[in-house]
Amino acid sequence: MTFVSDMLATVSRRSRELIGWKPAELQPRRAADVVALARALLSRRGEASGTALARDILDGYAKLDADQRVAVLKDFAEGFGADRTKLEAAIAAYQSEPTAAAAASLHAAAEPRRQELIRRLNLAPGGTAALVRLRDDLLAALPGQADLKVLDDDLVHLFSSWFNRGFLVVRRIDWSTPANILEKIIRYEAVHEIRDWDDLRRRLEPEDRRCYAFFHPRLDDEPLIFVEVALTAEIPAAIGPLIAEGGTALAADEARVAVFYSISNCQTGLAGISFGSLLIKQVVEELKRELPKLTTFVTLSPVPGFARWLAKERKTETGFLLEEERGLLTALDETDWRADRTRVVKVDRLLARCAARYFLTAKTTGNRPLDPVARFHLGNGARLERINAGADLSDTGLAQSHGVMVNYLYDLGRIEENHEAYAERREIVASPSVRKLGEARG
Repeated sequence: MTFVSDMLATVSRRSRELIGWKPAELQPRRAADVVALARALLSRRGEASGTALARDILDGYAKLDADQRVAVLKDFAEGFGADRTKLEAAIAAYQSEPTAAAAASLHAAAEPRRQELIRRLNLAPGGTAALVRLRDDLLAALPGQADLKVLDDDLVHLFSSWFNRGFLVVRRIDWSTPANILEKIIRYEAVHEIRDWDDLRRRLEPEDRRCYAFFHPRLDDEPLIFVEVALTAEIPAAIGPLIAEGGTALAADEARVAVFYSISNCQTGLAGISFGSLLIKQVVEELKRELPKLTTFVTLSPVPGFARWLAKERKTETGFLLEEERGLLTALDETDWRADRTRVVKVDRLLARCAARYFLTAKTTGNRPLDPVARFHLGNGARLERINAGADLSDTGLAQSHGVMVNYLYDLGRIEENHEAYAERREIVASPSVRKLGEARG
């Protein structure tokens, strides 16, 4: 990749010399300068000069302040749509004679010029990474700038093709991995904070630990997603023992269960971009090849939206909760309610039932599960296996799920079947025990 990047940089430099651009003229200082170069990029046909222009646009954009960057994004959204004259002509041609060729012409005419601009920017050295950072800026600005949505739609459309699973490479991360990647693992951990290098070492070096990351060939050493794994003797019901200091490592050959206890997306500019389903199956197969005695592959997953959903249910008098259950759940409003062990047992039992109901009935648009982690694992072919109340007593765990975590089971013989059930019918594949818990009353 370094060789290719150097070669592209040389092409850019020689292209500038060929068409007579001087370095002083190539430094955009304002949003208008960047937009002018973007229009020039779309007007040129030569790939060499286009590569040079694309690099200058991305370099110039990166040097602008936040307000100027938003100005560039707004101009891309508003000024680089479809050519209206060509589109109207293509519509008239199709209405006159609706052939396949006319439909293809209409499709081409309807494509916003933004998409061709993005494709050409991607040809620059480091272009893919720069576009991911650009979308990071776009997502930050989007809540207050609804007119940027069209640009985001174009980036999502193209990124979904560029970052599909066929392009991703899985690598094992261990203590011998280069430090620049290990630093990113610490920084990007989004589920259970890695406090320092010693904490990272505890997650990578022992015999009963594994970590795998997915990379894209155009992003060099930038991981897209990584998975932390603990090898255990049985399915865990709590996160504390898995990430606690001390303890004796289990010999890898004695492990029968692989637990995916942390899965982190690394690039905020790729938020909402599906890397494809069955990613976890790839990690399962890697583990199975190395450790054939492993028989069970599960997660210990957070439930980030449960507390928010339950708060609404507690206020809904016509909901599934009985009056006495509402009274019992008032414990959640107290900071020290877990000090009373008798009450903890009762509340946790009720929380498990509420969580089962949450997973089986709470839906978003498109009849998908409300819980984002559930959407990920069900889409990857897992089965919702077990609900564990009191599993995460950290401040974050109590705030987002009142301590509830869940196990998703990856059964190698059923992954594709489960994936199809979810993808085709939005079926929540769950164990009988979870279904029974979700249907219980009182």
